[in-house]
Amino acid sequence: MTDLKKLKNDIKKWSIELGFDQMGVSGIEIKSDEEKLIQWLKNNHHGSMKYMEKHGKKRARPHELIPGALRVISFRMTYHFFDKELSEKKLNDSKKAYIANYALGRDYHKTIRSKLKRIIGRINDHSNIKEKNYFVDSAPVLERALARNAGLGWIGKNTNLINKNHGSWFFISEIITDIELEIDQPSSNHCGSCNECIDVCPTSAIIAPYELDARKCISYLTIENKESIPKELRRPIGNRIFGCDDCQIFCPWNKFAKSPVIDDFMPRDVFENVSLKSLFKWTEKEWDEKTKGSSIRRSGYQGWLRNIAVALGNSEKEIDTVDLLKSKKGKVSSMVDEHIDWAVEQQLSD
Repeated sequence: MTDLKKLKNDIKKWSIELGFDQMGVSGIEIKSDEEKLIQWLKNNHHGSMKYMEKHGKKRARPHELIPGALRVISFRMTYHFFDKELSEKKLNDSKKAYIANYALGRDYHKTIRSKLKRIIGRINDHSNIKEKNYFVDSAPVLERALARNAGLGWIGKNTNLINKNHGSWFFISEIITDIELEIDQPSSNHCGSCNECIDVCPTSAIIAPYELDARKCISYLTIENKESIPKELRRPIGNRIFGCDDCQIFCPWNKFAKSPVIDDFMPRDVFENVSLKSLFKWTEKEWDEKTKGSSIRRSGYQGWLRNIAVALGNSEKEIDTVDLLKSKKGKVSSMVDEHIDWAVEQQLSD
């Protein structure tokens, strides 16, 4: 008979050895989160992310995703981040590109998936589930709700998971299992009266505490969105060309964030402290070569140029910026051209 207490301790030990910072176990019941999801979808706050509605309630029902599921083992892994002072400096330099911290290194899906696979290999002898049951932001699962119930942190007003001792600069992932491990205590909420994340959001995407309208979120606009960026939201984007960190940069709990132990997430030189102009000059072939193994591939080359065009429109006015923008006109798509025209107009305005 399996000693479940020992097995749980072993899984925790293995996860730490592989670079995870924390592990916790929850049940599969998240009914209240399911209701919030349904309302969020009804409000169309998911925008063009049709995959969010495709699975509907299944996202809140792990047992429908993995038959026989009884527990969810959640993991937390810190990624590289810049402190508040340096982040503000990067955001205030309109000539430089701001890329969300999580995307500066290797694609986290690849790194974490390989580690979860190793853990699965060790616990499979105790489970009847033989199908793929480990996920890294890759399945219809309400990861944050399950991680909260596993004690990894609370869901903050910015809708990110926040850990009292480690802030929020981390990835979460999970293994869904039929092994009846002891369940951990859920995390309590410590946002209190603080509204810093709501106040600093450049596009006012956090429309109420714990409520995000993705259609206004810069991460959505520059990554998930494959169409034109609404004109009224282009100015607030500033120099953010892939994602946005503001609601984490200014979160008081991130003063407790610890440095990561995984080298994979260290920033690549090609993305760190780089000018918008140099990135805009990349050909599609260069973009393909330099983004291999990176989360940045998610935007696609067309989205990449669209985002940088907007950032160049917001940058310090320089005549060679106009020339550079025009050099790409008519070479990619009409959607990119539209943003180039807008950027040129901003550069030439009084």
